[in-house]
Amino acid sequence: MNSDGRDGRQDVGVVWAVVGTGIGPLLLAATGDGLVNVVFHATDAVRDKALERLASRLGTEPVHAPGSPLLAEAIRQVEAYFRGARRDFDLPLDWSLISGFNRQVLRELAVGVPYGSVVGYGDLADRVGQPGAAQAVGAAMGANPLPVVVPCHRVVERDGGIGGFGGGLEAKRKLLALEGVLPEPLF
Repeated sequence: MNSDGRDGRQDVGVVWAVVGTGIGPLLLAATGDGLVNVVFHATDAVRDKALERLASRLGTEPVHAPGSPLLAEAIRQVEAYFRGARRDFDLPLDWSLISGFNRQVLRELAVGVPYGSVVGYGDLADRVGQPGAAQAVGAAMGANPLPVVVPCHRVVERDGGIGGFGGGLEAKRKLLALEGVLPEPLF
């Protein structure tokens, strides 16, 4: 129950909570349709900006509701993933913050690039029928509203570089190490 006695489903368009992880605090936000947003480095200033952006994009003020049933499973699965006890996320996702080519690429990434593996930007472009669109795939990764859960950290450069990452390269290295793709960072 929320402090006002509601269970998180009634009259609430978006609920959110912050979860501590091995890469810092993540803001998780959900709607009745599913997890809608994951935000890195969810310190107060970042969190407030993300919540303003969500309110603007979704047309409703997000409600802090860490006990909401809309968030319970997402929180459980994210925590299990960072403990190394979960490899796949099995959550309803609300794709309303992304559309078109970007959504197509992210959906392919979510189902087609399993835990412990990586894919190149160009390879992912090929998979969605857009050969030569590696840069556009990179832009889709940067626009991913659901990082970690939709694993944009698994997309790497063709020459072996790890590529960019909205959560920062240290976070990308830690996620790839957690999944056994890279060795654990020494420091």
